[in-house]
Amino acid sequence: MFAYTYVAKGKFELLDKPKPVLQDSRDAIVRVTLASVCTSDLHIKHGSVPRAVPGITVGHEMVGIVEETGSAVTSVRPGDRVTVNVETFCGKCFFCQHGWVNNCTDSNGGWALGCRIDGGQAEYVRVPYADQGLNRIPDTVTDRQALFVGDILATGYWAADISRINAGDTVLIIGAGPTGICTLQCVLLKQPKRVIVCERDPKRLAFIKEHYPQALTVGPDAVHEFVLMHSEHGGADVVLEVAGSPDTFRMAWQCARPNATVTIVALYDEAQTLPLPEMYGKNLTIKTGGVDGCKCAETLALIEQEKIDTTPLITHTFPLKDIAAAYDLFENRRDGVIKATIQMES
Repeated sequence: MFAYTYVAKGKFELLDKPKPVLQDSRDAIVRVTLASVCTSDLHIKHGSVPRAVPGITVGHEMVGIVEETGSAVTSVRPGDRVTVNVETFCGKCFFCQHGWVNNCTDSNGGWALGCRIDGGQAEYVRVPYADQGLNRIPDTVTDRQALFVGDILATGYWAADISRINAGDTVLIIGAGPTGICTLQCVLLKQPKRVIVCERDPKRLAFIKEHYPQALTVGPDAVHEFVLMHSEHGGADVVLEVAGSPDTFRMAWQCARPNATVTIVALYDEAQTLPLPEMYGKNLTIKTGGVDGCKCAETLALIEQEKIDTTPLITHTFPLKDIAAAYDLFENRRDGVIKATIQMES
């Protein structure tokens, strides 16, 4: 089978690899039907993910059809259309039992697919702990509607959930990339008083205005004054940082009111520093970490109920043979790209 592979820092290649096989009774083999390129894949390419293993097939955002299951798998069966979770988790350890599945103590717990074990930018993928990692897609939900359930939509849902948003809150979302847009959709489900989206790219701001007119938009140069103008207590009640640069890291805590919650959703290429003397007295609650993607069934239900729709994010589709072109487009943000998807041949 063909699989897009991390060869070395800065280098991915489409290689012919053996089709994966079951390695454990809890595994499933999924025939991938649709995948997508994620910013985290670019972090691997740039060497910003030390745990990523050269030689692995990349890709952790995919849907497909179950082809084979191990003897211990009970939740899915061959022929089921499924979403694939970005995380591998056993469901039984201390952290899994508390819903902190990103910290699963299994040797492949957390983000493994497309990082430490072969992922899904390929014709087939092996999914460990399939009972936890796969969710059946309702018949009325298309592959394109379900594509982001296991990764960026899971991230947005988790981020909105841990931010403890209240009805009277002003919420600032920094970054209107794919994860930022998914976060926005999930924040809107909480029905805060107002939502402000900060983004530098005018095309992405236009996208927000077109699809989410209930959100206010602003560029980074004016964000601090804009937030003060549209909040009651000297800043945003909740800030979600989804952009991932040193400037936006600082912007997040600066735009927050005293005693606010700042949720760091972004993955950074370099270490960030909290200037505690400058922050003294703000009494912020700062939440960080990787997504706990254990509520995919809930987001699938919301998609089925037409309360979430991430299909507008899919702006470009390529066949697997042209995946390098998809990466080039996505990385260089050309042609108004938001998400580039990879359609496997049927």
